[in-house]
Amino acid sequence: MISVSPEIKPVVALEVDNANATKRCWLSRLKLDHFRNYQQADLAIHAGQLVILGDNGAGKTNLLEAVSLLAPGRGMRRSKTEHLAYRANGLDIAADSSDLADTCWMDWAVAAVLENEDSRVQIGTGVPQSAKQGNRIMRLEGVTVSQAELGCRLAVSWLTPQMDGIFLDSPAARRRFLDRLVIAFDPAHVGRMSRYEKALRQRAHLLTEQRGDEAWFTALESVLAETAVAVTAARQSLIKALNEEAARGWFGFPGVELLLGGDTETWLSEMPALAVEDQVMQVARTARLNGEVAMPGPHGSDFQAIHLASQAPANRASTGQQKAMLIAVILAHARLQDRRLGRAPLMLFDDVAAHLDAQRRSALFDAVQCLGGQCWYSGTDDAQFNELGKTAQFVKILPAQVAGGTPVFEVM
Repeated sequence: MISVSPEIKPVVALEVDNANATKRCWLSRLKLDHFRNYQQADLAIHAGQLVILGDNGAGKTNLLEAVSLLAPGRGMRRSKTEHLAYRANGLDIAADSSDLADTCWMDWAVAAVLENEDSRVQIGTGVPQSAKQGNRIMRLEGVTVSQAELGCRLAVSWLTPQMDGIFLDSPAARRRFLDRLVIAFDPAHVGRMSRYEKALRQRAHLLTEQRGDEAWFTALESVLAETAVAVTAARQSLIKALNEEAARGWFGFPGVELLLGGDTETWLSEMPALAVEDQVMQVARTARLNGEVAMPGPHGSDFQAIHLASQAPANRASTGQQKAMLIAVILAHARLQDRRLGRAPLMLFDDVAAHLDAQRRSALFDAVQCLGGQCWYSGTDDAQFNELGKTAQFVKILPAQVAGGTPVFEVM
C-alpha cells in the first residue's frame, strides 16, 4: 500500500474562518494508487471547500468514492473491493486474458493526510499485495487498525443523485442509510452489524440445509438476540437526538421527523433490554420449530421520515420535498456531530448542485459554509459553483494524456 510521506506539506495552509475552527478536521493531501481509473494520482488540498469539475466519466465520482472509503463502511457506492482496482484499457478485472497480470491490479490503495488544529496523521485503506482473498485493510500512521479506530478520527457524510429516492427505495436501503448515520457516532456499530448479519446467514443456511442441533441453534439465536438489541438501541438513540436537531429546519430546508418501526423497537419501548433478548430468542425458536426461517430483529425494521410542515410522509411527498428532506437530514446529522463529537464530518456532494434550483443550491452552499467542515463538491458546469469562486479550491479533471494513463488534475 502506498503511504504519504510525513514531510509532505499542503500547498497552502487551510484557511480557517469559522467560529468552531478548533473543531475542524480536513484532508490536506490525497493519493491514489491503482484505484478505479487512476493509475497514480496525487492531489494537494488547500481549502475548506473543493469543487471537482470534469466531463462525465472523467473520474469525479471515483475521487469522492476514494475519500468515502477512508471512513468505516463500504463507501458511497458499496462496491466490492475487487471492483475498485485500476483497469488498464478498460479491461474487466474478471476477464480471462493471458495479459491480465500486465493490465489489471487486484491491489489498490487510497492514502491521505488528515489534519486538525492540533495534529497531523497519515491514514489509508486498500488491498495490499499480501492480502488474503482481497481483503481491504485500514491504516493509521502505517499501522493496520480496525475500521472503528479510524472512525474515531474521521467521519465522512455524502449525498449522491442515486440517493434521491431513498425514501421510496427498499427498506434494506433505508436501513443501510440509517446505519451509516449511526456509525459516525458509534464506529463499533460496523462490527455489530457484521456480527448480526453473519449469524443471521448461518442460521438461515442451517435451517435451509436442515442441519444443526438445538444447542447450535440456541447459541446462534443468543448472539442474534443480544446483537439485535444493541443495534436497535443504537439506531433509536441516534433517531431521538437527530429528531431534536432536525425538527426546526435550517437555511430553508424543512423540519423533519424520523421514524423507526419494528418488533424489537416496540419491545424495547415496553420492557428492559434483557427481557427483549429473551423475547427475540423465544420467537426465533418458535418459528424455527414450526419450520419457518424468519425471525424478528433489526433486519426487519423500517425507517421513514415525515415532512413536519405538511405532515406528509416522505414516501408521499413530492420529488422536490424528498430531496429537501434528505439534505435536511444530512445537514442535521452534521450539526449533531459538530455539537456532540466536537468535529463536523467531511462532506461529499456528488453532482448534487446540478439537481437543485438556484435557491436551494445557494442555501446548501451557505449551510455547508456555516458548518465549517471540509466539503467536496463535484460537477460538470463550473457556473453552478460561481458563489464559491472566492472561497473554494477548483480542480478540473482532464483525460489521461496517454493510453492506459491516469487523469490529470488541473488547479483552476
